[in-house]
Amino acid sequence: MLRFLAAVFKIALASLLAGAGLSLFNISSAQILEQIGMTPEAVWGYVLRATNWAVPNMLLGSMIVLPLWFLTYVFIPPRERERD
Repeated sequence: MLRFLAAVFKIALASLLAGAGLSLFNISSAQILEQIGMTPEAVWGYVLRATNWAVPNMLLGSMIVLPLWFLTYVFIPPRERERD
């Protein structure tokens, strides 16, 4: 869990530094999107479409994966951990 939080912190810090650097040169996200022919509303629409597709599929898959994981967790004994 600590490695995950460290990775999230590093990504947040890198994003902050990149944003500050772009801001230094007066470059905004709207300008970058305009260069590639998109608008913030179009990006938001793609995010919503992806979410509307992904969430039902994740729920459907979890109806199979979670019971199988639980049965495996319950019936397979844990392995011995090696001690250093």
